[in-house]
Amino acid sequence: MGRFPSRAALAVATLFGVAVPSGASELCTDDAMIVFDGSGSMAEMGFNLLGEPRIFDARRAVREAVPGIARTRRLGLIVYGPGQGDVCGNVALRFRPRWDAAGAIVAAVDALRPAGATPLTAAVREAAEVLDFRRAPGAIVLVTDGVETCGGAPCALADMLVREAADLTVHVIGFKVRSDHFDWAPTEGVAPTVAAARCLADRTGGRYETAETAGDLVAALRTTLGCNLFGAVSDRAYRAVRVRPWPAR
Repeated sequence: MGRFPSRAALAVATLFGVAVPSGASELCTDDAMIVFDGSGSMAEMGFNLLGEPRIFDARRAVREAVPGIARTRRLGLIVYGPGQGDVCGNVALRFRPRWDAAGAIVAAVDALRPAGATPLTAAVREAAEVLDFRRAPGAIVLVTDGVETCGGAPCALADMLVREAADLTVHVIGFKVRSDHFDWAPTEGVAPTVAAARCLADRTGGRYETAETAGDLVAALRTTLGCNLFGAVSDRAYRAVRVRPWPAR
């Protein structure tokens, strides 16, 4: 079933001479869930113990990218990793998709203290259920720095979503992903390690993005979640159009 931009999106595009991008309606009107990696590896630094933990760059990226994105679509948040009890059961729904969620997302990631395992398959499945994936279109963006460590099968989940979802796209951002084996040999020209969850994106028609820096993560979040249509319009213009009533027909 195809997707079409909302009337509001088309109106803004026409008013400001902005070309409607491919997939604009998925980026502008469908609810989206961010599935954020809060596992213990997000507290790790590089192999030489220099630099900062991954979570520091992740916080910077979320602060920069999410406010603009949250003005154009409803966002929800799931965090996996930290918690009490069974480490593989720590999948926390922070909130369902809602408008103006930037403050809540930034606060949640700023307060995150990485710990625990990586039940990413269960977290993505929970996000799909929150989006009512069998009956409604939606998008999920998984931010992960590693592999599934709780026995989940992300590729099997991808196949199920393709079979049963009304119109669900899963995007995956591999953030500072590292292989289990570290090689001291020069890495120039070597492709970055790919997250095991890439099949979730490949099989549902989503994007797989790699990110090594805070700037990379900002770009990946904007690519997978952001609305290019509104991104080309100033904040003042966007607010003016959003509150303007539609003329009577």
